[in-house]
Amino acid sequence: MTATNEKIPVTVLTGYLGAGKTTLLNRILTEDHGHKFAVIVNEFGEIGIDNDLIVGADEEVFEMNNGCICCTVRGDLIRIIEGLMKRKGKFDAILVETTGLADPAPVAQTFFVDQDVQDEARLDAVVTVADAKWLAERLKDAPEAKNQIAFADVILLNKQDLVSPEELREVEARIRAINPYAKLHKTSRCDVPLDAVLGRNAFDLDRILEIEPDFLEVDDHDHHDHDHHHHDHGHGHHHDHGHGLKHYHDEDMQSVSFHIDGDVDPHRFMPWINHIAQTEGPSLLRYKGILAFKDEPKRFVFQGVHMILDGDLQRDWKSGEKRESKIVFIGRKLDEEMLREGFMACKA
Repeated sequence: MTATNEKIPVTVLTGYLGAGKTTLLNRILTEDHGHKFAVIVNEFGEIGIDNDLIVGADEEVFEMNNGCICCTVRGDLIRIIEGLMKRKGKFDAILVETTGLADPAPVAQTFFVDQDVQDEARLDAVVTVADAKWLAERLKDAPEAKNQIAFADVILLNKQDLVSPEELREVEARIRAINPYAKLHKTSRCDVPLDAVLGRNAFDLDRILEIEPDFLEVDDHDHHDHDHHHHDHGHGHHHDHGHGLKHYHDEDMQSVSFHIDGDVDPHRFMPWINHIAQTEGPSLLRYKGILAFKDEPKRFVFQGVHMILDGDLQRDWKSGEKRESKIVFIGRKLDEEMLREGFMACKA
């Protein structure tokens, strides 16, 4: 999984209360995979998680129990990870289990904003456990549940054994309305191959496209025209596209993506995306893209979390590979027209 001289991969496990995060954590810790994990656990309130729930005697368990993860996470997380790095070589990866009430964004941002953490560890993926039986209810009354779905790289739609096939299709459609890009696994008792949740490199800019070359693609029936597709019209209706999966439009959370055949002008794009991050950042959960910059042989890959942007030039465009520029935004009440016009104005 990792050599001691490489950055330690960190997987963030999130999901609403009772969805099955601890079940997944126990499965990861008890399966015979030969890896050692440091585990950082956070539960809401003064009383930390009962260590009896964290199984596997040779695992390292750290608790952050001085309140909700949203408020204190960065300082705590930075301190704990710096402490862990003094014991490098004793473990192969770090698991962070957030409280069921947490928005995963502050956890993810820690890996971009703190240089010491960035030098030693890398965010591998955000894995969200969703409760097939109760998620539809939670999406109505709990904004955190929506954030957890919108933010995920991998989603376990858990407890599928407790719902009918129709209910399962319904809840899957609701998830897809919020986040059409995450890898989705339907599970009972979080029974999933571990390589489906660990070692995903979903947050690794170098490899994001090697692993998910189609991370900006959605099913063909979602395309409205050649330069964009979207998953929200702002008034909560849905379509049935004839293959059993209703297509929901979430009133509040949505995803939009745009595509330019060919190059963009970096002198226009960089100021524009920085402006978007500053002005729209609070309502943007995740945004990412692969761009062909004019006169640049390498692909520019970037991603953002709220107001924090990270991007760099990656591998060369391969011979025969089509030079094109794609960008996706997942967030709340996005102004699709404004985003499209801004992006299209960056065309070289």
